[in-house]
Amino acid sequence: MHSINLPVSLTGHAAPVTHVALRPDGERLASCSYDGTALVWDTQDPARPRLLHRLRHRRMVNACAWNPASPDLLATCSADKTVAVWRIPDDDGSPPGLISVLARHTDDINSVDWMPDGEHLICVSEDGRATMWNALTGRFLSEVGSHTAHCMAVSVSPDGLVATVGEDGMVAVRRPGTDSDTAVRHYDSSIEGCAWSHSGKVLAVALDDGSVNLLTGRLELLRTLQVSDSAARTVAWSQDDTSLLIGAYDGALHFFDADGGRTHRVQDARVWPRSVSVARGLVAAGSFWNGPHLYALDGAAEIAAPTAPNHGPNALAAHDGQLFVGCDSGTVFAVDLDGTTVHGDQAEAPRAVRALAVADGPVLSLAARDGALYAATYSGHVIGLLDGRRIVSEQLGAPLPSLCFDGDALVAGTYNGELVALDPRTLTVTARRRAHGGSIKSLTALPSGFLSAATDNTVAAGDLYRRDTLWEHGNLVNAVATLGGRVAASASRDHTVKVGRITGHGPGARRAEAVQTLLGPDESVKCVGLLGYPDAPVVLAGSYDFGLYAWRVDWDATARTLASGHLLTAFDQGLSCMTPLDVDNVVVAGWDGRIVVVTSGPDGEPRVRRDWRIEDLAAQADRHEEALAI
Repeated sequence: MHSINLPVSLTGHAAPVTHVALRPDGERLASCSYDGTALVWDTQDPARPRLLHRLRHRRMVNACAWNPASPDLLATCSADKTVAVWRIPDDDGSPPGLISVLARHTDDINSVDWMPDGEHLICVSEDGRATMWNALTGRFLSEVGSHTAHCMAVSVSPDGLVATVGEDGMVAVRRPGTDSDTAVRHYDSSIEGCAWSHSGKVLAVALDDGSVNLLTGRLELLRTLQVSDSAARTVAWSQDDTSLLIGAYDGALHFFDADGGRTHRVQDARVWPRSVSVARGLVAAGSFWNGPHLYALDGAAEIAAPTAPNHGPNALAAHDGQLFVGCDSGTVFAVDLDGTTVHGDQAEAPRAVRALAVADGPVLSLAARDGALYAATYSGHVIGLLDGRRIVSEQLGAPLPSLCFDGDALVAGTYNGELVALDPRTLTVTARRRAHGGSIKSLTALPSGFLSAATDNTVAAGDLYRRDTLWEHGNLVNAVATLGGRVAASASRDHTVKVGRITGHGPGARRAEAVQTLLGPDESVKCVGLLGYPDAPVVLAGSYDFGLYAWRVDWDATARTLASGHLLTAFDQGLSCMTPLDVDNVVVAGWDGRIVVVTSGPDGEPRVRRDWRIEDLAAQADRHEEALAI
């Protein structure tokens, strides 16, 4: 297993903050990140949080939990399939000690919570299992439940009831060691967050329809809070149970009182409301920047904020001799490729780089045409830079991970499963419809219509009004690519890539034939691209296992498929996105900030020809004036 290798930031994290946990006394805060670390902060003066300790895993750290009986113990869980239990000294003069490592897990660990005795720990994993361990000795004890899809979150009540939620839409409450206290409730869509009240009488469950259900211990409905038009992601209670904090995919933090009334709403494009924590009147939230955000519970005033952005690349687009790189920081780097050789073997820096201050928060997708650049954001806006102007769409209700053109329309795909058509000149919405039963992760233009990939496991072709399924994966589909409109390839969390020929023209007529399943990574495949020509294409795919893989497709030799493919190069973090420059060149970016150009050689074999770093582009761009037009 490759380890994350990102430059260490002395001021905080080097990648977005995935989870936050305040110690019950409010004097310590732990934050977890994509950079493979958990940081411990001194928050005795919350206006000036001070970094005390840095804890490392091999992969991203998904969550953490403070021990209820021993305040100096912290559990962290990671995509490296381990849970670590640390003893955290109260000052920065002594290093943290590693007490135990819980390492029998078969997949990424998404969440952990302690039993009230402070000795036993519940861990939930992407393998769907909830397990109990003696966290102090590292001994596996038992399985306490299972889901049919990824188990996303766990919360333990003060009297030891274990609640778990998952992508299968199930909420389960169990008392370990007995079946008498088991209750189950099912919903129609994925559930990502849950939290018991401090009294242990109410379980809050965050739902994909934007609501939070308040349930009894027997999972009977007490009340529904309508939070947002976007999925509710996380939930936390104040210590006296009079307030409820909710993070949603509309990019906001929502403050509710115990009677279900909304008291405050915090909207900040830097905030990643994937996680929220409350202690002693202090609220902590995740961030796309280098540290957590802190707010006052009473009044929602900001107390402290992270100090620096991260330029992790999320999106690529190429147009008219320029490469555009969209980042977590909201910056888009415009790289002038004119005169920059992409075929040569000598390292060559781009001739010119500009930093375009497009958004305040992450750019998730890009599209360019006719001298105009369009960026779709986590906050749910499409931003256009055209004719020397910056125009912004209305809030489209959810993050926008995908963007492409369909004829004269600009189409955005949302986390809500909608396709939204916009006028490229004004960014007014002209049409919208629900096209998939899950988030639309990727869109790619065809000569007529476009391809879409979604978390409902499907790849489809067509226009805004009719989508025809080309194939399905065994899990959600992260990305889709095309070559000349005749070949399509897709990348999935089921660890595979599929590639097939597209036949027919227009909605209702497109079909897939000669579909092959390509094996390479041992983890989720995040991005995909195609090189060469439809009769003998090369498929590229980037994975969360840090590998960039390549396959040469032979349409007549399907028996070789299982043994085909090879690792082209390895990054220092998961790969994020790809875009074609032309039939012979594809640009690939990773969250480690590495950007490479892969070229099809004279023999048809792909080779890495250019190799740039986002920090070098940023440094070079500092010498150029920021611009709002391309």
